[in-house]
Amino acid sequence: MAVTKRAGRKKDAVPAKAAKGAAAGGKPQVKKAAFETSKKKEVGVSDLTLISKISNEAINDNLKKRFENAEIYTYIGHVLVSVNPFRDLGIYTDQVLNSYRGKNRLEMAPHVFAVAESSYYNMNAYNENQCVIISGESGAGKTEAAKRIMQYIASVSGGHNSNIQKVKDMVLATNPLLESFGNAKTLRNNNSSRFGKYLELQFNAQGEPVGANITNYLLEKSRVVGQITNERNFHIFYQFTKSAPQKYRELFGLQSPESYYYTSQSKCYDVNGIDDHAEFRDTLNAMNVIGLPQAEQDDIFRMLAAILWLGNIQFVEDDNGNAAIADHSVVDFVAYLLEVDAAHVLKALSIRVMETSRGGRRGSVYDVPLNPAQAAAVRDALSKAIYYNLFDWIVDRVNASLKARGALAHSIGILDIYGFEIFERNSFEQLCINYVNEKLQQIFIQLTLKTEQEEYAREQIQWTPIKYFDNKVVCELIEEKRPPGVFAALNDACATAHADPGAADNTFMQRLNMLSSNPHFQNRQGQFIVKHYAGDVTYAVPGMTDKNKDALLKDLLILMGHSGNSFVHALFPHQVDTDNKRRPPTAGDKIKASANDLVATLSKASPSYIRTIKPNDNKSPTEYNSANVLHQIKYLGLQENVRIRRAGFAYRQTFEKFVERFYLLSPKTSYAGDYIWTGDALSGTKQILKDTSIPTEEYQMGVTKAFIKTPETLFALEHMRDRYWHNMAIRIQRAWRNYLRYRIECAIRIQRFWRKMTGGREFIEWRDYGNKILQGRKERRRYSLVGSRRFMGDYLGVGNKGGPGEVIRDSIRLGSSERVLFSCRCEILVSKLGRSSKPSPRILILTNKSVYIVIQSMVNHQLSIHAERTIPLASIKFVGTSTLKDDWFSLGVGSPQEPDPLISCVFKTEFFTHLKMATPGGLNLKIADVIEYNKKPGKLAVIKTMKDPAIPRDDMYKSGTIHTSQGEPPSSVSKPTPKGKAIPGKPITSGKLLRPGGPGGGPSKLASRPAAARPVPQPRAVPQSRPVPQPVPQPVPQQAPQPTIAQPRPVPQPVAALSAANHARSASASSTSSGRTPPPPPPAPPSAPATPEPTYRVLYDFSGQSENELSIVKNDLLIIVRKENSGWWLAKSSDGSRQGWAPSAYLQEETPRPTPPPPPPVAPASTRTPPNGVAANGAARPPVKAKPAPPAPPAKRPATRKPAPPLAPRDSGTNLAEPNGNTSGRNTPNSSSNVSLAGGLAEALRQRQASMQGKKADDDDEW
Repeated sequence: MAVTKRAGRKKDAVPAKAAKGAAAGGKPQVKKAAFETSKKKEVGVSDLTLISKISNEAINDNLKKRFENAEIYTYIGHVLVSVNPFRDLGIYTDQVLNSYRGKNRLEMAPHVFAVAESSYYNMNAYNENQCVIISGESGAGKTEAAKRIMQYIASVSGGHNSNIQKVKDMVLATNPLLESFGNAKTLRNNNSSRFGKYLELQFNAQGEPVGANITNYLLEKSRVVGQITNERNFHIFYQFTKSAPQKYRELFGLQSPESYYYTSQSKCYDVNGIDDHAEFRDTLNAMNVIGLPQAEQDDIFRMLAAILWLGNIQFVEDDNGNAAIADHSVVDFVAYLLEVDAAHVLKALSIRVMETSRGGRRGSVYDVPLNPAQAAAVRDALSKAIYYNLFDWIVDRVNASLKARGALAHSIGILDIYGFEIFERNSFEQLCINYVNEKLQQIFIQLTLKTEQEEYAREQIQWTPIKYFDNKVVCELIEEKRPPGVFAALNDACATAHADPGAADNTFMQRLNMLSSNPHFQNRQGQFIVKHYAGDVTYAVPGMTDKNKDALLKDLLILMGHSGNSFVHALFPHQVDTDNKRRPPTAGDKIKASANDLVATLSKASPSYIRTIKPNDNKSPTEYNSANVLHQIKYLGLQENVRIRRAGFAYRQTFEKFVERFYLLSPKTSYAGDYIWTGDALSGTKQILKDTSIPTEEYQMGVTKAFIKTPETLFALEHMRDRYWHNMAIRIQRAWRNYLRYRIECAIRIQRFWRKMTGGREFIEWRDYGNKILQGRKERRRYSLVGSRRFMGDYLGVGNKGGPGEVIRDSIRLGSSERVLFSCRCEILVSKLGRSSKPSPRILILTNKSVYIVIQSMVNHQLSIHAERTIPLASIKFVGTSTLKDDWFSLGVGSPQEPDPLISCVFKTEFFTHLKMATPGGLNLKIADVIEYNKKPGKLAVIKTMKDPAIPRDDMYKSGTIHTSQGEPPSSVSKPTPKGKAIPGKPITSGKLLRPGGPGGGPSKLASRPAAARPVPQPRAVPQSRPVPQPVPQPVPQQAPQPTIAQPRPVPQPVAALSAANHARSASASSTSSGRTPPPPPPAPPSAPATPEPTYRVLYDFSGQSENELSIVKNDLLIIVRKENSGWWLAKSSDGSRQGWAPSAYLQEETPRPTPPPPPPVAPASTRTPPNGVAANGAARPPVKAKPAPPAPPAKRPATRKPAPPLAPRDSGTNLAEPNGNTSGRNTPNSSSNVSLAGGLAEALRQRQASMQGKKADDDDEW
């Protein structure tokens, strides 16, 4: 076959010089291997020659797997098997089409575009005619496959000449035109082709289309006069009757399809998915593109109208039992359409002229009246003849328009024809169709085996001759004259008993007895069996001879010859010779001649095959009827195709391509993905097969190709190749993920630094502007002046999308044009009758248009939010506030209906700032000793302010007076923004390919020690519960830490005490320099044992409150799985039987006792605490209590599972106490750092309580 001849593209082929060098032992030109990024995981096998077991069931299972995964195409060598998906899979787009352009069939997934590309390439490369044979049952997708091949060739064939583009357009236009006249709705398919078609695309030497020719076969003309229920006549009848223009309706008396007998028998007028109106427009457009003038179009539609009206001629029985016309007006209209006399129509339909002969001389002529059934049969015969000839005329007319314009070099043929048909009752039509398929199968076997054998001989391969079923005997059984076959017996029966169909059928049965000796034939009563290659088919004899005659009565031919319409004469061109006694050719003769002509045409071309399969009869995109598909697999002969292809070798490839594909599998041919073999391609192929341990009986070496016998061997090679890419991908992914982590961490650090430097500048400018408004006029609160204060504005998020702020915005119906400048919670002074005024909570919102005072309340157990008052900015006359540090101010509105609001808001300065910027005329801010406001409409009142030392913080309203404490001077300014604490950078990654730490893998500048450093044992080390790293001038090897002194309960050592260790080390160094003999060095430390899991001892009992909290008992040992900063750690029992969350404050690390080093030369006394009994932070160490009270667990467990912080101490202060002893609430320990607090756990608890009570509060924390 042409496809097997082509191992690769010309453009990809090895140059002649390189090929010569390779043959002589030089290094072949092998491209570097690349991973197929577009390759999908294969479902089943994409080529059935690689299937493990050759059987119809195994083929069916493989097709089912692929169908269920939206893979509808599968190869059998160069044969494409297509399963109709009954849906759009998006696989025919221009993008997919272009991906197959210029690609070898083996480079891409199976596709109809690959077959089209292969045919077009082989035509140009080898100057050979090509053909594509598409077969399958109705609804399997034959027509769709043919259209896709035409689509691909029209796209890739090039040529920008207007004539070439016109040819492409006309070729594509033949699809809608021939589908309208040749397709119909059947039970199995809504757009079933009821004819066979061979489209021959003609190309010039440059591969540009210059013309085309269409040959049609086996039109189902019986559909014109009758259809079964839920089927339709040909599409054109419904398109014409529904969508014809008014001109045709008046000329031809056109009505709806329900009005005609030929279109209403099945009661089916519409089809899902088919728009007859749009299809009719496409048909008319196709006629115009092909070049049919309006006169010819009118004649075509006139014949269609004549057929429809012929069907409405009804016959009744007269008194003599003869046929009589029920309605003569219909006959008159048919005569008008055919342009003949009505009397001639009446006679031709109801009377048959019989002639007798005597001894070869003309005898008497008789007019024999017909009964109603015979008359109806004559009417139907005339209708079928008109439509059949009309279809042939359209095909001839299309061929005339598509006649080659220019020199013809080569062609590509597309055969769209019925596949094998095996029904419950098979008649003459099935015999003709199956005979044509037998002829096509004969070509397939001959050409496939011939190509296989030629290739084996050319490559000098040892092989066993392939045994196969040669269906030539079946073809001869049907078509031979001597000895007579089935068609010859039919013709004899028609010639000897032509008058009586029943007698002719009986004669046919007798003639078939002569074939009984044929092993592929069985004769039975009223039927016979032919053993086709696709299966045994039983044919019913009754009616066969009548269908074989296929002759129109001379009376009807004479009638059409009397027509005054030239188009009718074009449809029936032959004059009737009443003296000619020769028998006209039968239908069997015609189909045999057509099949032989087709075989002769295909034999001159290199064929490709597409076998289409219909997965179900319900047109469902998900249903796969295994029984029906198995039946199609049998009669399509797929098993035979696979067996023939597999009889020799399942896979063959040139040495160069084989090495290029699989050189990665041998360490002698590849290194790090590069090709390193210095020998020729043949030796490289042998080396690869040797290194992969492929048995020698599984392959053979030809002259230019390697032949693999079984598909399992190929699968093994492909699997090893996929594993290579898999392993390489893992390495690349690991490095890429490490790089991404590194890049993300770097970006985060840069962003953090940038935000630290520039973030919030706008808010700081707002704050400074607000300070200027009150500068020197009003005492300030301490929090207003802290460096971290920012004027954020919309604190409640009313202007944001989502969250509670959006609920407030929607509740008060805030328009989209209003921009929220400020929102905060506040209090408003509410006056009640007979009672003192009291502050009541509200929400204060400032927009660019108004001030909103929003109230929240519970109504019927539901939260109600509404705007209590809306004050336009233009109506605010002044804003009054006091000179003291209180938070009260009034909005002077002066409304005649409502009092002025008196509001207490913590962020009053920020409110004044935004209000001043939003007020067009400026803000009238009254700052005085009293606050003026209208307590009632038109009644001015004042609120006094006074300093009251009894008020510890903020202010208090009582009886018309605001009491507040001393504030900061009015001239105070904001403090500078505090600098953040220096925090060492965390390791960027813990991966194996990138080192932790700073850039380049080095330690962070803020780290207390290098990452690889280990603490050095000191002669006078402070006892500690775990090793504490020390800053040293140079990294030194780490040694085991000093042993701790036995204590009733381990007490953590303060970090500040490290200075003592530093002093001791300095003293030792100075003593060494003073002349003291240094001690001998200690022996080398033993190898470090495996790092144990962190173990903690429980200090207090704790009972879990929920199922995910771990209940613990004092002195239990726990293993910490994960540490969280929230104060809860994920722990498990030492035996691993229980796991849950436990409060970190209840746990203390259990340090294993290390091996003590050798004693130092001088070992001065060392105590746990400094001699003065004072802790390193200056606080007196409290006495150890018998049983300290357990701390309260944290409020809640962590909502998210963040990784625990590194346990290594940082120089930013694991000691959370300030040097001066001051602490604050923000420094309360809540993680593992609590084990290193000065003075132990009890001191930490006391400091925490003190900070919560505000005894030593930080200045920056005052509000």
